[in-house]
Amino acid sequence: MTAASVRSRVRAEMINEIKAVARRHLATDGANLSLRAVTRDLGMVSSAVYRYFASRDDLLTALIIDAYNDLGDAIDAAEAAVERTDYRGRWLALGREMRAWAIAHPPEYALLFGSPVPGYQAPQETVEPGIRPVRVCVAILNDAVAAGALRPSPGERIPKAARDQLALLRSGVVFEGLSEPVVFRATTSWAMLFGSISFELFGRYGPGVTDAGAILDHQLAEMADYMGLK
Repeated sequence: MTAASVRSRVRAEMINEIKAVARRHLATDGANLSLRAVTRDLGMVSSAVYRYFASRDDLLTALIIDAYNDLGDAIDAAEAAVERTDYRGRWLALGREMRAWAIAHPPEYALLFGSPVPGYQAPQETVEPGIRPVRVCVAILNDAVAAGALRPSPGERIPKAARDQLALLRSGVVFEGLSEPVVFRATTSWAMLFGSISFELFGRYGPGVTDAGAILDHQLAEMADYMGLK
């Protein structure tokens, strides 16, 4: 092993250790990360961590990308386990896995989908990892459309202001090829999914609800009907 490869391995191990400590701080302090606190826990001088992360924002970006990819991997695996022609089942698997991941990783879910971190502007490199779950949803819909299996009930009249915004979504690569009504219903269903999970994780249902998963299961089924996934 060359000296350069040894240095590279040591650097990678140190980066992973810094991120592991930072994740523990996410669990206790939320997204209000302090590089000083992280380096203190590592037993390092404050200046040493800047050899690995130039700023708190760089560390946050690394944590965000890791979390997005972990979520994306989990959803990919869950959705891929369902028969390809079971479009409804693929959607249900996506939604259930999203909730399962959120429950297993509440600090990371809050970092990704909770309140914006004050002073932090996510860079472009977070976009592609962030839209991985959306791409899975769109792939399900595209497959159903191609097979003639997407059969939504008669749609609502979409006001011009909303149609103008939908045109912006449809002009991007994510929703490319999907019709306006399908994109509208997909975005509505997507908002429901995140809203329901956030309601549960952030305690919005209150102490009386003991099985939010049962609520989400029915919501997912209703949204499958709404999108036309039979």
